[in-house]
This record gives sequence, structure tokens and C-alpha cells, in this order.
Amino acid sequence: MGRLHNKVALVTGGAQGIGEAIVRSFANEGARVIITDIDPDDGEALAADIGAAAIYRHLDVSEETQWAKTLDDVIAEFGRLDILVNNAGITGRGNGVPNDPEHTSLEDWRRVMRVNLDGVFLGCKHAIRVMKPNGGSIINMSSRSGLVGIPHQAAYAASKAAVRNHTKTVALYCAEQKLNIRCNSVHPAAILTPMWEAMLKDEADREAVAAGTPLHRFGRPDEVAAVVLLLASDEATFITGSEFNIDGGVLAGTASSPK
Repeated sequence: MGRLHNKVALVTGGAQGIGEAIVRSFANEGARVIITDIDPDDGEALAADIGAAAIYRHLDVSEETQWAKTLDDVIAEFGRLDILVNNAGITGRGNGVPNDPEHTSLEDWRRVMRVNLDGVFLGCKHAIRVMKPNGGSIINMSSRSGLVGIPHQAAYAASKAAVRNHTKTVALYCAEQKLNIRCNSVHPAAILTPMWEAMLKDEADREAVAAGTPLHRFGRPDEVAAVVLLLASDEATFITGSEFNIDGGVLAGTASSPK
């Protein structure tokens, strides 16, 4: 039996990148996984590739009505939800749009917050509602950017810092209410995903960013998934309100770090 045998898990932003790696890891360890995303093509393809252990459901994490319906449907179909990974997120970067504290538009700021922060708030809110009978594990995807200032990622860094703090609030609330629901945050940096690849101009840019990590390489999505798997499993039943850096040593020292 796998480490998640008979558990039901939902992963937001699960169609590619770190989300895909988490979905595959959970399925390999015996979970039934609901892949949620706004990209039906990649989501359906991933579910088909995994087989009976995974299904795809459309979910815009910024919409509360969609969260309520999705989790109600999960309970109706599976009878429970054991694991939620709030992974969906956007950087707000690209297309020449400024993201520094001086030039970011309120519209762009709110767009990032709706996905990265409102989405996590709503996921936690509705997961608590449906996890109460059996308990569960909530894992929120923050970032290295949620722990330090990022000059040209004002909205993204602020949203991820808020995710870090809200994770601790959820953990303490659930403990206070004597709910068997744990909540932890994961903070990746320099993990080579489609999101990162879109920000790299060329091979020289890629090599420069990799060289800025103490381990002198990018991390892999499966290396993040391994930590998420631990937090989702019954091996981590005394871990809540904690944060886990997966950054190749970036935050441990003074070496120049990836942006």
C-alpha cells in the first residue's frame, strides 16, 4: 500500500509544473486525485495519462461559488476530502507589465491577489468545512518570494507572504477548535517549471539564475512534490503551522539569489 492509500486529494493548478508533479506523486502513492485547473486540455490529458486514480475538474480558485460546488461534488462522489494542495498561482509578470511597487496598476495587483491569496483563503475555508468529520491536511504553496522582498514582483511577493501568514492562522484555528486538520506552507525557489521558463530569456539567463543558488542548479518539480507528499501523509501528523523552504540553499546564505 502507498503512503496515501485510500486518501482523497485535490490539487489546484494541477495540470502542469509543480502541480502536475504533486498529482503524479499522490496517485503513485495510492490517493484518488482531483486535478483542478483552468486549462481543460492539459488537465484532461494528465488525468487520462494517470488513469483511474485521477480526474479533472475545472476550478477558478478566485470564485467562491466554484469552490463550494467543487468540494460538494467531491464529497458526493468520494465521501470525503483528506488532502488539499492550494498550488494555483500567477506571477503577474510578462508582456512588459510593470510589477514594481511604483508602477504596478491596481488592476494587476488585484488580479494577482485574487488568484494567489483569495484562492488560498477560499480553499482553506471550504476545505475546513468538508474535512471536519475526518480531519485532513492542507498544504499551501507559498514561495521564497513570500519570505523576502522582491523589487519587481510587488504583488506576487505580497501575496505569497500573506499565504505564509494565513497558513499559520488556519493551523492555529483548527487546533483551537480541536479539528484534526493540519495546515503547512511550502516555499520553493528556482524550480524549473513552465512559469520559470517563460521568464528566462535564453540559455545564458538560465545558467546565471542556476549559478545563483548554492547548489548551482535549478530544482525539479518532483523535489517539491516529495515534501508535499510528506506533509500530506500520516507521517506528518505532528506538523502544523510550519513552513518548508525548497530552494537549493538560497535563503541559507548570502550568495546572489534568483529573482
